Amino acid sequence: MAAPQPRARAAAPTMSRRHAAGSASARGVLFTVLGEFVLPGDGRAWTSAFIEVLGRLGVEEKATRQALMRTAADGWLTSERIGRRTCWALTPAAERLLSDGAARIYGFTGVGSDWDGRWLLVLARAPESERPARHLLRTRLTWAGLGSPAPGVWVSTHADRIDEVEQVLGAAGVLRDAQIFVAEHRGQGRLLELVQAAWDLDEIEERYEEFIARFGGPDPEDPLLATVELVHAWRRFPWIDPELPDALLPTPWSGASAATLFARLHERHSPAAQQLWAELNEVGS
Repeated sequence: MAAPQPRARAAAPTMSRRHAAGSASARGVLFTVLGEFVLPGDGRAWTSAFIEVLGRLGVEEKATRQALMRTAADGWLTSERIGRRTCWALTPAAERLLSDGAARIYGFTGVGSDWDGRWLLVLARAPESERPARHLLRTRLTWAGLGSPAPGVWVSTHADRIDEVEQVLGAAGVLRDAQIFVAEHRGQGRLLELVQAAWDLDEIEERYEEFIARFGGPDPEDPLLATVELVHAWRRFPWIDPELPDALLPTPWSGASAATLFARLHERHSPAAQQLWAELNEVGS
């Protein structure tokens, strides 16, 4: 299949948390398809393939085309007309974004492991007048697994993510004035109260229970549809779950069970789904 060569852009594009976390929109589903099928392939696909897959999920053709054009306008895709057809290619920025996301999504287990008791503590805030910086700080620190128990205070049990945190603070323009600590808890206050203030674990548990109820039943007949729906639903969890160690989690906690279910179903459906995706792009050529 002939296809365009991705072109680098002068400025790195940004993605909203709603799209990155897999919102129930045409563009949210599009990013799921890009990460699941286009990225591990040759980075290119035909319009007809996107229309077919999103159509199986109830997305109208017009909405799919608009999602493709908006995604290209934001710097994640390039396009090339080949005859009467259009081929879309991931940009280098999209490849980096999707690769980082895939590593986090497919490696996510719902429970942290091998915690040495150290906390990553960050004191940083952007001015009220700098709304883009505040949004970037909030969304990207959340993606890094940090929670905020108080304004300007961020905590995480993942002390090894300090480099990622520094990159976020730098992108938000607050690194120079921020304070970053790697520390142990020595106070008399209950850690579980801190955890509950930083993250809404009850809400996350409800989402896990819903995921298990939705995907724990009989297998659907369409492996392509099953894979997209599964990954699209699962990709929200690395955004909302800080992957805390067992000692800090409430009871019950369904994160590990949900992660096991996701891994089993993805392994079951993905090969057939990848084959169907390849066939759709052969038809498109």
